[in-house]
Amino acid sequence: MFLRLSLSLLVLSQSFANGLTTDGRFNANFMRKPALPIVHIDQNTPVTSRNGTILPPYNTTYTFQQLIDHNNPSLGTFTQRYWHTYEFYEEGGPIVMFSPGEGNAAQFSSYLTNNTINGQIAQQENGAVVLLEHRFYGLSNPLPDLSVESLRLLTVQQAIDDYEYFAKNVILPMPNGDRLSAVTTPWILTGGSYSGALTSWTMVNKPGLFAAGYASSAVVEAILDFWQYFEPERLTMPANCSVDVERVIAHIDEVFTGSNQTAIQAIKESFGLGDLTHLDDVAGALRNNLWDWQGLTLSGGPGAQFFKFCDALEVKDGVSAPAAGWGLEHALDAWSSYWKTTYLALLCGEDDVEDCLGTYDTSQPYWTDISIDNSERSSRKNAAPVGHPTLVSRLVQPAYKLRQCQQMFPEAFPQPPNVHTGQINSLYHGWNVSVSNLFFANGQRDPWRYATVSAPGVILKSTPSQPIAVSEGFHCGDLLTREGVANPTVLAVQKQALASIKTWIAAWKPTKVRSVRDLRSRERKLKKPVDGWFRTPVLE
Repeated sequence: MFLRLSLSLLVLSQSFANGLTTDGRFNANFMRKPALPIVHIDQNTPVTSRNGTILPPYNTTYTFQQLIDHNNPSLGTFTQRYWHTYEFYEEGGPIVMFSPGEGNAAQFSSYLTNNTINGQIAQQENGAVVLLEHRFYGLSNPLPDLSVESLRLLTVQQAIDDYEYFAKNVILPMPNGDRLSAVTTPWILTGGSYSGALTSWTMVNKPGLFAAGYASSAVVEAILDFWQYFEPERLTMPANCSVDVERVIAHIDEVFTGSNQTAIQAIKESFGLGDLTHLDDVAGALRNNLWDWQGLTLSGGPGAQFFKFCDALEVKDGVSAPAAGWGLEHALDAWSSYWKTTYLALLCGEDDVEDCLGTYDTSQPYWTDISIDNSERSSRKNAAPVGHPTLVSRLVQPAYKLRQCQQMFPEAFPQPPNVHTGQINSLYHGWNVSVSNLFFANGQRDPWRYATVSAPGVILKSTPSQPIAVSEGFHCGDLLTREGVANPTVLAVQKQALASIKTWIAAWKPTKVRSVRDLRSRERKLKKPVDGWFRTPVLE
């Protein structure tokens, strides 16, 4: 399936450059993508290396000629962007390669620094850091648009092959940068969220290519009906807020599935959504308050909006509700008032609710906009099954997001697609991954935890060669140095990872290639490039 990457984890969508909503999404009923936390630093000033050399600023953009289609190299190459620094590098040190995954990578150039685990690894191991933009995101586009035909080249395997081709062929803009191939130098692959999963999948698919891997909040298991997204939140959010949200959602579902049109319209009006046509869009819109959880970090940040929501429900006359909450009547009035008077404007600005939250009008241009640098992944999460507590409406089920996928790509899917997640889990081993020198870091509060190797019920064991470490953190928090400063459990995970990587890099040995003539002779015999090709070999 050509959209294997998009449909197995996240449904690919296109958005306007500025989005329709105040937070940049093209529709507020499409979830905020599982983005990595941003590290804010001064990126415009030159960098000073350990030996006093003045290096380019972190936000200096470099380019690499990547193959358009790894299955058909005759199609030529496209320009793939990357960012790089060698401020901690000393001869013999490794290359740390990171990708932010689904998004314009320019905003993540701070991930080159020791404000993140990438820089910590480089600092410890005397290495250099590379940040690589994912194909079809930002300005790294194999083809000039995001049409269905173009996106046939957006697959997990093409992304993995990009990693390999880059690591074996790039000439890094640093001293001896033409002699630092993944064959002659240990490369460490790191990632978070989707790119964390890609780290695991790459090390499964390309054994030995990378000397070590670090996968943060890696969503390795493809799951279509991922209702468990809200479980870590339900179990760790303030108890009074959780129980009252459950009460309100149960009541709304009961009314919306009934026949009392007056009661239905009254609820819509109370939330300021009286003009929103479809009830699943109305119920689905309320997920936005729960999605705010994903932006939380232990060191503080923009996710604080979530706690403003809970305070609106649970603080009455300056008094916080007990663990049992205030009850349905107060919670419904408080939530609807907060939505109508405060949150709706924060979410939609001046857009009307149908444009902002409606998902059925296919005349909206975001369904058909195929221009580059407009790509945004949007994963629509569902309610828990009947009989299990749920924070979101049961009107939102897999069919809701599959319909939207069909509307986005009608040329590929005349009907809502039938997604087979088993294929990607079989190819890249999902929860059953077993490779050497791969470190998994997960957080107990991460809404994506149930798709990681730390999901409850997963029997994968932590081993010295494939450690699995869990902190009290949120999504990808362990990537940030400041999260370790804020919380000892995150710091413990980071220290464990650094110790593991130190051991693995110390034991690494280069691929044996005696000469260019020997390499090319082996290629001729195999009638294909051998594993070990690099642009400028270092001869023994």
